[in-house]
Amino acid sequence: MNDTVLSLTTADGRAQLVRFYRDALLGDVMPFWLRHGMDREHGGIITSLDRDGTVVDTDKSVWFQGRAGWMFATLYNTIERRAEWLEAARSCVEFDRRHCFAPDGKMWFSVTREGRPLRMRRYVYSESFAAIAFAAYAKASGDARAAEDAVKTFATYLRYSFEPGVMTPKFEPTRPAKSIGPHMIGIASAQELRVNLGDVSVAGRTCTEWIDRSIAEIERDFMKPDHEALMEVVAPDGGVIDHFDGRTLNPGHAIEAAWFIMHEGKLRGDQRLVRIGLTILGWMWARGWDEEFGGIYYFRDLRGLPVQEYWHDMKFWWPHNEAIIATLLAWALTGDAKYARWHQMAHDWSFAHFPDPEHGEWYGYLHRDGSVSSRLKGGMWKGPFHLPRMLWYCWQTLAAPR
Repeated sequence: MNDTVLSLTTADGRAQLVRFYRDALLGDVMPFWLRHGMDREHGGIITSLDRDGTVVDTDKSVWFQGRAGWMFATLYNTIERRAEWLEAARSCVEFDRRHCFAPDGKMWFSVTREGRPLRMRRYVYSESFAAIAFAAYAKASGDARAAEDAVKTFATYLRYSFEPGVMTPKFEPTRPAKSIGPHMIGIASAQELRVNLGDVSVAGRTCTEWIDRSIAEIERDFMKPDHEALMEVVAPDGGVIDHFDGRTLNPGHAIEAAWFIMHEGKLRGDQRLVRIGLTILGWMWARGWDEEFGGIYYFRDLRGLPVQEYWHDMKFWWPHNEAIIATLLAWALTGDAKYARWHQMAHDWSFAHFPDPEHGEWYGYLHRDGSVSSRLKGGMWKGPFHLPRMLWYCWQTLAAPR
């Protein structure tokens, strides 16, 4: 790809990128999943696929019934009212409804192809992704029940995430901690409910009020200006936990949080929120970018000490998706050439290493040097979400009037 294609700072370059992201989304990634992933017999989506789309395992990720349902419905709502997209969204949403809720209202983490429960996990991200799928499908289809399901399921997410004593503790009370994850996913989920259903009230607060609550806690307790880092885990009062888990940083996760907050600032015209997101992006780009081999490290240590997890220097697909979004959005909001340069770095490295030119889509897991670690195109954690969301968001951001 030549420099003109990658230049955010010229009209021709932006036009080339619009076409690049659009064509990758509509001509490669979504056709791959429609062709290979959709379960025509039992409904929903199967994500455990070999590089050529061959099904490797038929057990279903409940996360991805919601994530894929949201993606297909969002394309239908924002790009074109294609019947195949609406049908794919419907299939995922209906599979969730029929098979993925336990009797107590909590959702399973994984089920068999037919929908029999396999695993329940303590956290409630299945619920957050189901909520955004229900909301987007409600807008796409006019299904009033889906709108009700979105609110009900998001309320379950909020209850387990933020009501003291509801979620089973992960550790013993010796060293209490809290995670940034529920706040991040809460922000993104509330944003999607709001865009599709309006600023509805859920569990006593509007979507905007839930967003404000989580951004405030991230700013107060997880941002550490003295370390120039966004923490993944902190003590209940925001203190740094100086042990392996407490010091472990996830640059891609933090960069994802950065663009969620920048996006909120953009929607509101709130420069303070934009600055918070830009600050997080700057800190975590500096910590996350691999100066020797390129790409985004998976884990880093707050103090530069060795990281416990052995995959710490691998290159996963999704942090690169988030970095491409965050740097493009930062440039769009500021016009600063620094962010255009970072975007080009993230884009160039990602598209040089992750895509499979023979069979399409992206590999998910690379070694530090960019060589392929696994030929899987999907599994319990990878499917049509981070990559198509990146392609869609970047396309729409660049195509919008400036």
